[in-house]
Amino acid sequence: MKTTAFRKAETADAELLIRIYNSSFYSDFIKYGECPAYGKTTEEMKHSIAVYPKFLIVCQEKAVGSISCKQVQKGVYEIGCLCVIPEFQGQGIGTSAIEFVKSYYSDWSRFTLITPADKSENIRFYKEKCGFRIQDTEMDGNVKVVRFVLER
Repeated sequence: MKTTAFRKAETADAELLIRIYNSSFYSDFIKYGECPAYGKTTEEMKHSIAVYPKFLIVCQEKAVGSISCKQVQKGVYEIGCLCVIPEFQGQGIGTSAIEFVKSYYSDWSRFTLITPADKSENIRFYKEKCGFRIQDTEMDGNVKVVRFVLER
């Protein structure tokens, strides 16, 4: 597992976050023909930073990913995006990011998130590495997604 650090993203990080998101979600965009995290404009990303707090994931002094999380009610948080650029995937960075938000939002009783239902690597990651369970499935645009929940 690589040593990772986390830094709260600011609006000045918008272009950097766009590069990370586009690198991380290009394959989803190609596969599904849409991806809400891919192709954001600078203004869209600045707005997203303001309403969905983000942390840059830094490894070897390079920003290699991001995790965003917002409180939806007392003790309940929605992870909006966890992404790691492809060349750094599979090295424990995503697991570190989940552990980070669990410690950062210390009052948590539940975390939720969605991921495409046919992305077996994501399903396995959230269930086996992070301890989430599948709550249900739903449609997001034309993509079937799985809603995960992690409870204390």
